[in-house]
Amino acid sequence: MVSVSEWAAGVLDSVENVFFGKRHVVERLLVALLCRGHVLLEDVPGMGKTILARALAASLGGEFSRIQCTPDLLPADILGVSVYNPKDGSFAFREGPIMANVVLVDEINRATPRTQSALLEATGEGQVSIEGKRRELPDPFFLIATENPVEFEGTFPLPEAQQDRFLLSVGIGYPDRDVEQRIVESQRRLSHPVVDVKAVTEIESVRNLQEQVVNIHVDAEVMNYISTLVEGTRSHQSVRIGVSPRGTLALYKTSQALAALRGRDYVIPEDVKELCSAVFGKRIMLTSQAVIRGVSVDSVIASVLGGTPTPVLPEQRA
Repeated sequence: MVSVSEWAAGVLDSVENVFFGKRHVVERLLVALLCRGHVLLEDVPGMGKTILARALAASLGGEFSRIQCTPDLLPADILGVSVYNPKDGSFAFREGPIMANVVLVDEINRATPRTQSALLEATGEGQVSIEGKRRELPDPFFLIATENPVEFEGTFPLPEAQQDRFLLSVGIGYPDRDVEQRIVESQRRLSHPVVDVKAVTEIESVRNLQEQVVNIHVDAEVMNYISTLVEGTRSHQSVRIGVSPRGTLALYKTSQALAALRGRDYVIPEDVKELCSAVFGKRIMLTSQAVIRGVSVDSVIASVLGGTPTPVLPEQRA
């Protein structure tokens, strides 16, 4: 049986053939996939979010679909609808783009709250309810939603409760100068290089890897460390709403997945630290006074991490 680290190395190398210089971003997506969670990508337009999702789906060998959100998008456009056949008077269900292994929901904040809420059942329960019937989604099912932070006109920001449904929130960031030049050189062709990406694994193998992640050992010291960090967000003077129990579970699970990606069968505190910002980022609400003073969520997370002693495990002492 292939290990998580071996599988991840192959997928990472494949995606990096077309998505350059951001290996840690691809790692975050694999972490969420291994935890059966979903990702919110928040960044300015043109950063390669769609290419990243397409390259990941192609590398996994799964079916990919893209949903471009607009204010007139309806839930049926995403979930599917029954179409009437006038010849025999019957209805045939036509699946929507949600019925894929990897789904990119582009600019989710441009869709209305009604359409945004249609995605909640899919991300939370792995199924959708259409015309009174429940339909199972493909397994594995991985949703990547992008949110454009620079457009405000014609947008409907995600409520905090919906942001909390995403396992991780990740920003891509601008590429380095050399990487950006490499991006330009790679596209001196008529088609985008992403069309050349081939599957390096089978999508069915993801379920076995997800089971491996569940068995990664988490020491009591690490569990206490996670709990202390969560409590630190709840008691921080600049925080109105701290991390919820769902956030605690998210940090626990993603730390297991990251440890597996790094070839370990146990979690170390550095795994927790590395994922803390991606897990906590959309789960902390600041007080109005903190916002006026210019306090950021990132600075609060850094303060909590800096004020919490890092445990040393027996494996690290050795």
